[in-house]
Amino acid sequence: MRQWSVTSVMSIMALHACFNTFFCLFFIYRFTSADTYLAAVYEHAVKLPSVQDRPVSQEEALSAMNLNLNVLEDAVKQAAKKGAQIIVTPEDGIYGWSFNREAIFPYLENIPDPDINWTPCTEPDRFGRAPVQVRLSCIAKNNSIYVAANVGDIKPCNATDPKCPKDGRYQYNTDVVFASDGKLVARYHKYNLFLGESQFDQPAEPEFVTFNTTFGTFGIFTCFDVLFYNPAVHLVDHLQVDSVLFPTAWMNLLPHLTAIEFHSAWAMGMGVNFLAANTHNTTKNMTGSGIYAPDKARAYHYDAETDNGHLLIAKLDIHPKLSPHYTAVNWSLYAAGLDTVSEDNAVFNGTIFQDVYTFITLNEAQENISVCQKDLCCHLSYSMKEKQEDELYALGAFDGLHTVAGQYYLQVCTLVKCKNPDLKTCGEPVENASTEFEKFSLSGRFGTKYVFPEVLLSGVHLAPGEFEVLNDGRLRSENGTSKPVLSVTLFGRWYEKDQDVTWIV
Repeated sequence: MRQWSVTSVMSIMALHACFNTFFCLFFIYRFTSADTYLAAVYEHAVKLPSVQDRPVSQEEALSAMNLNLNVLEDAVKQAAKKGAQIIVTPEDGIYGWSFNREAIFPYLENIPDPDINWTPCTEPDRFGRAPVQVRLSCIAKNNSIYVAANVGDIKPCNATDPKCPKDGRYQYNTDVVFASDGKLVARYHKYNLFLGESQFDQPAEPEFVTFNTTFGTFGIFTCFDVLFYNPAVHLVDHLQVDSVLFPTAWMNLLPHLTAIEFHSAWAMGMGVNFLAANTHNTTKNMTGSGIYAPDKARAYHYDAETDNGHLLIAKLDIHPKLSPHYTAVNWSLYAAGLDTVSEDNAVFNGTIFQDVYTFITLNEAQENISVCQKDLCCHLSYSMKEKQEDELYALGAFDGLHTVAGQYYLQVCTLVKCKNPDLKTCGEPVENASTEFEKFSLSGRFGTKYVFPEVLLSGVHLAPGEFEVLNDGRLRSENGTSKPVLSVTLFGRWYEKDQDVTWIV
């Protein structure tokens, strides 16, 4: 006789009772859908071509790319064997960087629109020469896993196009995604190019690329894009993606813009899963990959010492904003109820990434302090286990337009460890500390709703699960952290105040 479990009986009863539309939808989600999926990212130590300052033959270019594809294929196989359903690989992970426009040309392929329904692994010659796309497609198909990779796309143009480059072609920094059956399902042309990417062209308009899977809706963009409204914020706010794929070649910049620090904060601030795969190159200070959820980093890797790649695998909620861990935040609610302090003689200026902050020092082992700049006021309540006489911390505020390597408007409240007791060193990069905080609470009176909460600990470590963000905008740790604090930051982006950008909503 067949034995019926409690779940089976509940399922049958629910089906018989399924006359109410809402109940049916709830039943289908609760009893037939998985709530999580397994994600992977691979931080890759790129094997750079021996020649990057001049063009080589297509055969030489392919040979160089295959050295990296061999490594990436091994990583995909490992991830798939461990049950991962999707893997992200880094920006520049197949051919490297430092090319001029002519030198990168042999590495590029024509990447068609995914709407054409193409599986390169089974139709390798349909769109001409495309060996990299064919190999990526076969890697995905043979391992039954979604694969995201960064490649180069080429599109011919002519004199009828007034923006057509003189060489008659557009060259794009491009992300592609191949489904577990090898089909091309996504193509994204990077919109916000970083300094030095002169080998690539900027698309005429930002692209908003999404694709659906059985484990959620995904969006994709690349590296520098994350600092701007389009396409990054638009994908989450307006297209409601559950997870973002993020190939990057991120050069770390303390105290606020290390890869693991900012990318985990972006996931928390936007309420989205964020799968960040960084290039690994210690000479260029490139490291830091992670699988981030809105509540905390599920897995991350930061290694500035060795030259090794690293595979990360972690479980994520398919719909993170439906998770009980997710909290919607009003970033100014708490600070708006606090009195604004008057200007203090102890206030001084310091520089972080060429932005001039207003600082005030932490002089006691326990106190409540505030500092303001323009319309932004920052408030800190803290208690140190023991104040170290040879270490100095400062609370800083910045409210202004950042103009180095792009223009974007910031509102930042930050607690930073100064490099030494000299006030002039507050804001300089610091990697280690010895002061332990028993608790801290940081808040700010922000003019923007886009704020990203960061906590970075000594040795450049994250603090997953060691702090919380309350719905009134406080970044708080009630029980201290496992390591001494390097910085605690509320990194606000006021997109409406950016200059010379198109803000598409």
